[in-house]
Amino acid sequence: MGEVDPALCDVVGEETGRSFGFPTRILPLLEEIAFAYDIERRQYHSTKILEKLAETAPPQSVKVIAIATVDLFIPILTHVYGEAQLGGKACIISTYRLRENPHPGQRRISLKERAIKEAIHELGHTFKLRHCPEHTCIMHYCRSVADVDRKTAGFCRHCRVMMEDELKRMEGGVQG
Repeated sequence: MGEVDPALCDVVGEETGRSFGFPTRILPLLEEIAFAYDIERRQYHSTKILEKLAETAPPQSVKVIAIATVDLFIPILTHVYGEAQLGGKACIISTYRLRENPHPGQRRISLKERAIKEAIHELGHTFKLRHCPEHTCIMHYCRSVADVDRKTAGFCRHCRVMMEDELKRMEGGVQG
């Protein structure tokens, strides 16, 4: 969705695969997203893209994530870095606002690092994880790029346990 750097897709695929223990494949799923464009806001409605993504995802895929370069929103927020179907199959992140540098004079956090964090965060939601109050946990809600930079790419102890429980349920074929 937009001109996404293939190297960014590769590294996000590798890191999300490592975090969740699943093999990853990079596939072009949605080319045309004009249907989600809101002319008044000049942004793309991420929920509409998610619905289409879930419909068009390969049936054998456990989860799917889209990486976009456009500005995303949901109606109640000015923008989002990503969105996911809680406990569902699909999620999306956007690099559009992850390029900002809120720390003049400090080491610039790479777009790659931020995209990895947001991808893991949104995929966490697809595994039924909710936002975490722990500021360094990957599942912490981010209002700004500075918040994204502050958190780690890992789960806190509580979220890790919740994630492991969900993976066990999935392996056992138990729906929870």
